[in-house]
Amino acid sequence: MNVTLVGIDLAKSVFQICGVNQAGKPLFNRQVRRGRLLAALQQHSDATIAMEACSGSNYWGRTLQQLGFTVRLIPPQHVKPFVKGNKNDRNDALAITEAARRPGLRCVQPRSLEQTDLMQLHRARERLVRQRTALSNQVRGFLSEYGVVVAKGQWRLAEVLPGLLEDAENGLTPASRQLLESLRLEWQHHDEAIRRLDAQIREQARASAPARRLMGIKGVGEKTATALLAHAGNGGAYRNGRHFAASLGLVPRERSSGGRQTLGAITRRGNPYIRRLLIQGAWSVIKYAEQSDDRLSRWAARLIVRRGKHKATVAVANKLARISWSMLYHETEYRPA
Repeated sequence: MNVTLVGIDLAKSVFQICGVNQAGKPLFNRQVRRGRLLAALQQHSDATIAMEACSGSNYWGRTLQQLGFTVRLIPPQHVKPFVKGNKNDRNDALAITEAARRPGLRCVQPRSLEQTDLMQLHRARERLVRQRTALSNQVRGFLSEYGVVVAKGQWRLAEVLPGLLEDAENGLTPASRQLLESLRLEWQHHDEAIRRLDAQIREQARASAPARRLMGIKGVGEKTATALLAHAGNGGAYRNGRHFAASLGLVPRERSSGGRQTLGAITRRGNPYIRRLLIQGAWSVIKYAEQSDDRLSRWAARLIVRRGKHKATVAVANKLARISWSMLYHETEYRPA
């Protein structure tokens, strides 16, 4: 029988490919060097290609789609239950083929080059923000060893740090002043790098028509709009707005049994970065809900009365995700009234 499905366990240099027939019987399971992968796959031009959605999968997905293959990128959590025996490349490739044959399996689409560019900007900025936060916390810890305590907030610490280094009466030693000065300069370098990335994100947002439409939504700014566009593309990979919100972990966790439905906190699955941006945008909607007269604000104000601000914030974030998907998928403008 012919090979109908090929599972690829991606790697840096040596790939494991497993081909199965229509009945799911493995016909081969072997290693292939990176330079010979495409030639090996072109021998099975009618087969569907399945891979885990991991580093490098978007590149290979785009490349294989351009060659005419049907590509399925499977989230890793859907592959893990099918790994039999010990974990190795052979078993992983076979497990990918087993998972790809499941009915109703939800796969992801390979990101386009434009989506990849936007996502990398956000990931680089997120890394710099984490490093800057860690740096400011370290500076606070060093200062506390000399009895110097600064009020909360990074901007407060950045404001008073130069004066602390010049104050000769605060107990800082010459060696500590030299070290803290180097950390302050490093902090400034991170601030400048983050500002440059913010400028690039702003430029990308203004140059993209879908991003400009998303920025018309209350609570959605340049960062949120470009992150949503990089993650969802045109929204075609999702059935509806609820499916998109669920992929971001903004729906309740369910533990039901015996006909009794039990809903808990949100699942927190999917992309935590975009979920955090939507939550921040929802807080801005909640903050000015009573002073605003648009439909979203009125709905949020009623929800605050019934459920409280924190639950209302999550509900508004869910609503923002659904509205964003609808605008991306249907290519429509936001209608606040």
